[in-house]
Amino acid sequence: MCGIIGVVGAPDTLGTLLEGLERLEYRGYDSAGVALAGAGTTWRARAAAGTESVAALVKECESAPMGFSTGLGHTRWATHGAPEAVNAHPHLDCSGHIAIIHNGIIENHSELREELLARGHVFTSVTDSEVLAHLIEEARRDGQDLTEAVRTSLLVISGAFAIAVLDATEPDVIVAARRISPLVVGTAPGITYLASDVPAILDKASAFYAVNDDEVVRLGPEGFRAIDLEGAPVRLRQLTIDWDLETAEKGGFDDFMAKEIAEQPEALRATLLDRRRRDGAICFDEMKISDDELRDVKRIVLVAAGTSYHAALVAKYAIERWARVSCEVDIASEYRYRDPIVEIGTLVIGVSQSGETIDTIQATREAQRRGARVVAVANVVDSSLAREADAVIYTRAGLEVSVASTKAFVAQVAALELFALRLAQLRGTLLERDVEAHYRGLHAVGAQVQLALSRRADVEAVAAALAGARDFFYLGRHVGYPTALEGALKLKELTYLHAEGYPAGELKHGPLALIEPGVVVLAVATDPSMHAKILSNLAEVKARGASVVAIATDDDEVISAVADFVLRVPATEPLFAPMVDIIPQQLFAYATARALGRNVDRPRNLAKTVTVE
Repeated sequence: MCGIIGVVGAPDTLGTLLEGLERLEYRGYDSAGVALAGAGTTWRARAAAGTESVAALVKECESAPMGFSTGLGHTRWATHGAPEAVNAHPHLDCSGHIAIIHNGIIENHSELREELLARGHVFTSVTDSEVLAHLIEEARRDGQDLTEAVRTSLLVISGAFAIAVLDATEPDVIVAARRISPLVVGTAPGITYLASDVPAILDKASAFYAVNDDEVVRLGPEGFRAIDLEGAPVRLRQLTIDWDLETAEKGGFDDFMAKEIAEQPEALRATLLDRRRRDGAICFDEMKISDDELRDVKRIVLVAAGTSYHAALVAKYAIERWARVSCEVDIASEYRYRDPIVEIGTLVIGVSQSGETIDTIQATREAQRRGARVVAVANVVDSSLAREADAVIYTRAGLEVSVASTKAFVAQVAALELFALRLAQLRGTLLERDVEAHYRGLHAVGAQVQLALSRRADVEAVAAALAGARDFFYLGRHVGYPTALEGALKLKELTYLHAEGYPAGELKHGPLALIEPGVVVLAVATDPSMHAKILSNLAEVKARGASVVAIATDDDEVISAVADFVLRVPATEPLFAPMVDIIPQQLFAYATARALGRNVDRPRNLAKTVTVE
């Protein structure tokens, strides 16, 4: 999960690289580096300063040579090798002419390293990535041009990669390739760009193209050409990009997290926009699975990770209640290792904000290999998950920069519940008037989220009152349970405090032993059918000295008897409630993190998109 940028032909190559790296810091910030090539020389600078790595790199570049029009930049999240400057990218070959940057993991790097060492190569890092520089070096010695050297080197590589390579002896050329990890190419008159993410080059390029798995692209000032690993020419598919640079800026907020929390009503509206045909049928962006196939689905499996997993858990309740289809939810990283059963009529739904989460992609690939049809729920158009799926539902939440996800969660829940309604339509498990009522109810959630956001001051007051707490337990029942899991995750990510989410019914099966004065219990108590049971749970923890915070509806008149603090939200249909109930929990985590002086956009040890297993 590293950030990559490259440019050929720019008048200010170094400035372009550094600006792009600033936008890619959410990809990883253990270290950063650049390499420039020209006139037979490769110049490199690297820095490892944690979240200040790019800023430190800028200082390292003050002595950079002028006039170089080809360059690479990289910001790293460490996998192999400690986050130190010696392990920072770009990596060089023995001659110092070839520079490579890499996102992903080379699974057979140990064997390749041993072979290369035996042939006299000298390694300067402990990363898996450096083996590529030396493999390409050998191919160049054999007389291959840079494109062919990269292609043949990749034939012996196992694992995931997005790479970019330059060689000072072949100036004005960058060669890039991709397998699993994302990579895009951008063009402008006389200049060609590449990046792991479109925002890095959003205001530079006028056209954007996706690099697919096992494709090698040669970039020059005049444009690019691509081949597959067999050497056959291929055409890159042009992307439709509807973001502008303003969406990647903070828009007057203190940080991206605050901006993205505030954008949730709009994310919901965009996700739900234009989802019904004139005949009343709910429709989606790219549904290549026929209505008959959907109607005949016997079992649904949702695979996801992190926040997307919690959204998938919410969807399970909606799918089973409305469409009456057996549904299970798997943590994506576990799915393909448990020898999953894929029967006729199994539909697998992969959920990922970026559409590049490697665990989710690999899970859906395994499902397809076993014969399942796959639906992708993703926020990024033309992402890997979206391209490989049989159908796609885009969440349309817009660019999410902050590492901890907020607006993607509410958009995913909305999209998945919309899909549940479509299944109910096709299967006849809901009357059309009920489908209409739920559809209208979903559209009303945006206003309810806006109202919950307007109560920020109430949440901040509670966060201030609990400023000294270090242990938090989040409880919920029914859809309140995955909402509690997501609330606990937000607190962990943003504050580094201990927080655990539990089904409230599990309280007596272990967690109650940890309740004592000083512990905070936050409960989601908005479901009328679960209300009495939640009240009972809260009475139990209050009796043992816990401070109790309840998320409750405006009309709840009895919750104050068992809660020390009540955060009010407007009442809504229980299956829609997670999109509203998560708001005070996001705001609570944010306010607590700010009070503790945390970097809310870039929590330590985390990166936005997990593109390695």
